[in-house]
Amino acid sequence: MNDYMITCCSTADLPQSWFDEHLVPYVCFHYTIDGKDYPDDLGKTIPFDKFYKMIQDGAQPTTSQVNVEQYESFFTPLLEAGKDILHLTLSSGISGSVNSARLAAESLREQFPDRRIEIVDSLAASSGYGLLVAEAVERKDNGASFDEVLNWIHENIQHVHHWFFSTDLTSYIRGGRVSKASGFVGMALKICPLLNVNSEGKLIPRFKIRTKKKVIQEIVHQMELHARNGYDYDGRVFISNSACYEDARAVADLVEAKFPKMNGKVMINSIGGVIGSHTGPGTVALFFFGDERTI
Repeated sequence: MNDYMITCCSTADLPQSWFDEHLVPYVCFHYTIDGKDYPDDLGKTIPFDKFYKMIQDGAQPTTSQVNVEQYESFFTPLLEAGKDILHLTLSSGISGSVNSARLAAESLREQFPDRRIEIVDSLAASSGYGLLVAEAVERKDNGASFDEVLNWIHENIQHVHHWFFSTDLTSYIRGGRVSKASGFVGMALKICPLLNVNSEGKLIPRFKIRTKKKVIQEIVHQMELHARNGYDYDGRVFISNSACYEDARAVADLVEAKFPKMNGKVMINSIGGVIGSHTGPGTVALFFFGDERTI
């Protein structure tokens, strides 16, 4: 019997329409901006364009992960409805939310001994996390059992590739992730850092590339190097962006030209408030299935 739910967090950065269509519940992280707390609710409370404009105007948001009580409140109605839960969390290399989810699940197993709750560390972020969720949901919708989907996730977690670049280092400087001196020199020289997520789910700088045109070419080149089946790649491709749709579209156009067998067109999403609080505007991220992440 296919009586279980796949759930995730808002940091999967998929559009609300996708969650509505596939009946996937998500729990919201939170961010604070200008002294007010907001749910990371896919741009409903603060539209994405307004959010990134606030950052451009000097706002410095802070973020908070989902705590144990919030997870319990999120899971309980599903369990009361007789559903088992397979929940994927944001990468433990970025957030400690997986630990809160596991503590909540442990407590709820005592209250609902006939129900099953599994917490999976996605080792993924933004729409890379979303890509893993979407593939898992497709298998569930096609009749796969709880254990079949769970096993597929574990077999494929390390095959989700994340490549990011940023054309605006302002938020990295403000947040202390780049020193002021390095950041200002980088911006003066039009350096766009290219990063990826490693096998531990941590964001790692890989290359410093001058000019946006070259980094757009290089991010697609990384897909050429790593995509499953090379140019015959037939999986989904997701892109997320923070208020720089034209740059995301330029990446998508190159991907669609080079990988004609991919599953549909590239889905371009917005980076949500929590992850966007750290990247600021000007970030583009490319996600696909490829060879195993080993470093």
